[in-house]
Amino acid sequence: MSFSSLRTSLATLAIAGLSIVAPQAPTADAVSPASQSSSSLVLSIDAAQSTVHWSLDSSLHTVHGTFRVKRGTLSVDPASGKATGEIVVDAASGESGNDSRDRKMHNEVLESARYAEVTFRPDHVEGTIAAQGTSSVKIHGVFSLHGMDHEFTAPAQAVLDGQKWKGSATFDVPYVEWKMKNPSNFLLKVKHEVNVEIELSGSLQPSQH
Repeated sequence: MSFSSLRTSLATLAIAGLSIVAPQAPTADAVSPASQSSSSLVLSIDAAQSTVHWSLDSSLHTVHGTFRVKRGTLSVDPASGKATGEIVVDAASGESGNDSRDRKMHNEVLESARYAEVTFRPDHVEGTIAAQGTSSVKIHGVFSLHGMDHEFTAPAQAVLDGQKWKGSATFDVPYVEWKMKNPSNFLLKVKHEVNVEIELSGSLQPSQH
């Protein structure tokens, strides 16, 4: 083989080798998930237009009361169901219309001077979220009460209307099972679960990320 032919063969092998190891430009079908944009819904909570109602059955009567919502923002990806954010309730705002009963609730059951907030931090929403109108879903997350965290799932309804939204959820909180004091005594027996109904309202906006 001549020197010229040998040089040509080596050049051809080098070009072939580079074509094997050189990175290929991504095609339209091979875009990485990180490069794809997704859209989440951001639901800001208007504390002044939101409230928590509760009721507790006893052997004598049913006690009704409320708590105030302090703040909250929720972010939900309708495609994946992933959720972030938190709803914060003022534990010290709990009242039932009876000062003596409320003092006992705050001092002995909630210990609200020590545990001032009740929070729910969602991590996943199960169900279809309509861009507008009414949706029924299940929300899973962490419920923090009396210094302890509990995994929790609650059914919820949401109504999206333009740039506004409203939501509600009704569920039972097993406070005795969650290691809080049972306020029952010899004369009065109370249920071990308190029924909670939360009503939220606020503004809605899409967030690209």
